[in-house]
Amino acid sequence: MSQSPRHPKQPPAPPASEQSPLHPRNRHQGRYDFAQLVSACPELGAFLISNPHGKPSIDFANPSAVRVFNRALLKSLYGIAHWELPEGYLCPPVPGRADYLHGLADLLAEEHAGVIPRGAQVRVLDIGVGANCIYPLLGHSDYGWDFLGSDIDASALACARATVTANGLAAAIQLRLQSQRGQIFAGLLQDAERFDLSLCNPPFHASAAEAASGSRRKWKNLGKLDPRRKLPELNFGGQHNELWCTGGEASFVKRMLRESQACAGQVLWFSTLVSKGGNLADIHKQLDKLGACAVRTVAMAQGNKQSRFVAWTFLDAAQRRQWREARWAPGAGSH
Repeated sequence: MSQSPRHPKQPPAPPASEQSPLHPRNRHQGRYDFAQLVSACPELGAFLISNPHGKPSIDFANPSAVRVFNRALLKSLYGIAHWELPEGYLCPPVPGRADYLHGLADLLAEEHAGVIPRGAQVRVLDIGVGANCIYPLLGHSDYGWDFLGSDIDASALACARATVTANGLAAAIQLRLQSQRGQIFAGLLQDAERFDLSLCNPPFHASAAEAASGSRRKWKNLGKLDPRRKLPELNFGGQHNELWCTGGEASFVKRMLRESQACAGQVLWFSTLVSKGGNLADIHKQLDKLGACAVRTVAMAQGNKQSRFVAWTFLDAAQRRQWREARWAPGAGSH
């Protein structure tokens, strides 16, 4: 984990060969136990195939198979008994989403003598929670954190709310519509609210065509691009606002950085995934101009996919110490 107080310019991330594939606390180490998954979610059995090595797998080009696979993972490993996702919405790769949360937990541990703060006294803001509600579900299961999930899509929020209610998590996971589509934090947060973390998986494509092209490139890289077979246009689905926006990832994150300064005292650590490494230099430069007191860039790897998240805070070391003493000490108020 790299650090650059007040001067976010950092060396490039290490090559993939030097990165651990998954975070040590990630529950998805090694091969999937398909017998366990089918036992937890029998409907997965209808989608099992054999891979070229004769091992059980699923057809990741089949959106229905991917949805049921995620349902099985959530039920078997995280105790999420009910999880439904409408067709056409983004179906998240769970192991990578879990890695982001574990990295953020490590970030909080830095502020807490190496001990990860757990339980409802930690409150997390998920920007763009989506219909899948994946970060609140995983984060609450692994760490007991409370979440507020926001989205500009009322239908997505309705689906997420149904999942939260069905699993009895309404006290731990709240959902809120961002009615101003051009804003991220502005108009969403209430003055008295405080969050220990914010997280975001921003739309990183600039257009629908770019998103479809990226999906086709993934299948080609995996050796699955068969001209005789019709593959889904988007391998993991996704609505417009989930996959692309004007200007793509760089534009969205730039707006997020600017808005974060305006609510600097309400969030201990802001963060966002950054899919394109080429965007890092501009992100660090802007954070320096905005006066961020500390910045972290954390590399993540899952198979052939390289990613990272950037986290930043406008609070200095003394202010961060006061924050944790007020919120994380035994008996301290959380909200």
